[in-house]
Order: sequence, then structure tokens, then C-alpha cells
Amino acid sequence: MTEEDLKVKVENEDDETVSEDNAPKERERKPYNNQGRRNSKGPRERKPRRDKEPKEESPYEERLVSVGRITKVVKGGRRLRFNALVVIGDRKGLVGFGTGKAHEVPDAIKKAAKDAEKNLIKVPLYGATIPHQVYGKYGAGKVLIKPAVPGTGISAGGAVRAVIELAGIEDVLSKSLGSNTPVNMVRATIAGLSQLRSVDQVAEMRGIDVKKVLK
Repeated sequence: MTEEDLKVKVENEDDETVSEDNAPKERERKPYNNQGRRNSKGPRERKPRRDKEPKEESPYEERLVSVGRITKVVKGGRRLRFNALVVIGDRKGLVGFGTGKAHEVPDAIKKAAKDAEKNLIKVPLYGATIPHQVYGKYGAGKVLIKPAVPGTGISAGGAVRAVIELAGIEDVLSKSLGSNTPVNMVRATIAGLSQLRSVDQVAEMRGIDVKKVLK
């Protein structure tokens, strides 16, 4: 074979196109490599989506009375925390209060609401008002609460009004005679309402008829 025949044969081999059958196959990329790490171009497996659990609705109405900021000075700087005072009630005679502390305000309110459910008291009602006059005291907080005729409304302010409204009392007179600190006022109001007694309870305690109690 001459040199010219060899050159022609080489040129023909270079011009030939590679068929699909003879083409080199690409290597399939696995989603994970040998080290257990995910490949960047591999198929990504999606985790099943978790359905959010429905929130339990509380049967009580919440009222935020006050929020305070607590600053603790340490070696590294200042640490902030928040405390919350919450009153809850069903407006049918059940009322309570609670306090909570946390680094965020919403968390403090949640803790206070849970604490309030542990401190519920039953308030006896006489129509839309209270059966008799009471005087509540806690520390420096002093609150006087009196029954009122229908249509009077709630004559109270601040923390006392929140407790009375959520207890379901619609006509009442009140007067704060001591400290105006929200916590002391709430505690004094709860202490006063816990002293209330209905006519049936008084008659049972005395061992007499209800009609004699009303005379």
C-alpha cells in the first residue's frame, strides 16, 4: 500500500460520524455519592408535608392587663425579659389571673394565660350585679366593690374593670383605696370577689330558710 493510499484511508476515518449505537453512554448520576452526601444535580427527595395540628380554642376570654420589661445587668451586658399579667374569664362567673415571664412578649402572654387557668374562682352573681358589698385587700392594694341597680354599668377602671367584666358582672360600683400597681389591684379584686356568698350559701351555712335571710 502506497503512502497516498494510507493518507486517503486516514482522511476517510476522520470524516466518519459516530453512530448513536457506538456513542459513549453518559454515566447515570446517583442522588447520593459514596460518602452519603447529596449530589448537586441528583433528584431531590421531598419529605411528606406535616399537617399543622389545629390549635385548641380556649373557652375563656383573655385580657392583657400589663406588660413589664425586666433588665438584668450581667458581665457580658444586659439581658432583657418580659413579664405579663393576664386575666381570663367566661363572663358567666368564672374568672382568674396569671403571670408569666419569657424572653419574648407573646411567650410571656401564653405562660400567663396557662397560669390563669390554674387560678380560676367561681363568683356568685345576683342578676347582673353582686349579692353584697365586699372589701378586698392584698398587700398595699385595697379595693371596695358594691352592688348597683340595673343600668348603672361598671364603675371601675384599669385592672379592676378587666376582672369585673370577665367575671360577667354588668352593674357594680368600685373604688381603689390603696396601691395602683396592676398586680396588687388584680389580686385585691380577686380576694374581694372570692368573699362573695350567694343567698343559698348563707342560708345553708346558718341552717335557716332562704326567706329569713332576705328579711
